[in-house]
Amino acid sequence: MYAVFENGSHQYRVSEGELVRVDYRDGAEPGQEVVFDHVLLVQSNAGTKIGRPYVGGAKIIGEVIEHTSEKTRVVKFKRRKRYRRNKGHRQHFTAVKIQQIVE
Repeated sequence: MYAVFENGSHQYRVSEGELVRVDYRDGAEPGQEVVFDHVLLVQSNAGTKIGRPYVGGAKIIGEVIEHTSEKTRVVKFKRRKRYRRNKGHRQHFTAVKIQQIVE
């Protein structure tokens, strides 16, 4: 069984027990339950449910594991022109473990 849900401007394909990194959720503490209700597709033994745009009554329940961040470096370089630029960006994520997919 798996499902596809939408969070922000991203779509994620998840199964029960899977760990997924979503955009940072402010106010969500580790150990707290989160619910994703913008479910686009649910695939199970009973069949496939496709939403238009969302599957009615379907939701994904997960538990916040931790908040992480990742540093991204952008480097621009042009040879023989003495042109070098370094720029950094830190993107924050929330790690969520999927507990249950409700159809």
